[in-house]
Amino acid sequence: MQQPVAPAANEAPGTPATAAGRATVELKKVSKSYGEEWERQEVIRDITMVLKPGELTAVVGPSGCGKTTLVNLVAGFEKPDTGEILLNGKRITGPGHDRMVVFQETALLPWLTAYKNVIFGPNLRGDMAPEELKKEANYLLEKVGLGEFKDKYPLHLSGGMQRRAELAQAMINRPLLLIMDEPFRGLDAMTRELMQEFFSRIFEENRRTNLFVTSEIEEAIFVADRLVVLSNRPTTIREIIDINLPRPRTFEMLSSPEAYGYKRQALEILHEEALKSFKRSGDQADFVEAYSKRME
Repeated sequence: MQQPVAPAANEAPGTPATAAGRATVELKKVSKSYGEEWERQEVIRDITMVLKPGELTAVVGPSGCGKTTLVNLVAGFEKPDTGEILLNGKRITGPGHDRMVVFQETALLPWLTAYKNVIFGPNLRGDMAPEELKKEANYLLEKVGLGEFKDKYPLHLSGGMQRRAELAQAMINRPLLLIMDEPFRGLDAMTRELMQEFFSRIFEENRRTNLFVTSEIEEAIFVADRLVVLSNRPTTIREIIDINLPRPRTFEMLSSPEAYGYKRQALEILHEEALKSFKRSGDQADFVEAYSKRME
């Protein structure tokens, strides 16, 4: 298993040491199916793409198309049926703390404080000296705005605070690749916007290679350097859109002609894919009407 690159002595904890310490992830003709041989369902078909070092790649696609399956494959929780996934040239064969996932649902242990949740992984592995671990955990908790709440249990933290604690929990492992699987789903609209802005600032500071899966087009455009639009099952890549909005990002940018153009391009593709699905079920008329109103 490839090990994470530790920060240089003069760098802040939780940040990659150099550009060379950031991940390049290559997916080469990756396919994945489930079920018995006589009723096997193909979920992902022949996906080829590259996550570039220090870039944030956002992935959107129709509901149920296989976005979480893609997360599981890159994280190493599952293996592709065909093709391969490489991290800095080495094949991914299983999970590793060089790749950390922030899931849709909280991964915080309810019987541990925010601080003890953050240090749980490195403490269990024993790969950091106690003083170094304490220093880095406190730094990251301050960084995500939880310095005053480090002794609180998850039950006493708001949804946004739990998300920030999970970011610190992931970052303390110094992963080469951070994977976000719809991390802000379920938050109220205001908290979600605050988390999008907060996460964007964290990314702009450390430029850690990132795979960000979301169902929200505007969220994807706000955080991403590149936007990958997936098709219906069996999932293939329909389009890769370069998001050329300046950083640091502000929500005012989403009102720009450029952002609107990206949104329309992505929605048109998703509209086509949704129609294919609705045609099979015979419900396409209602969907077309709803979509037309949304685009007015």
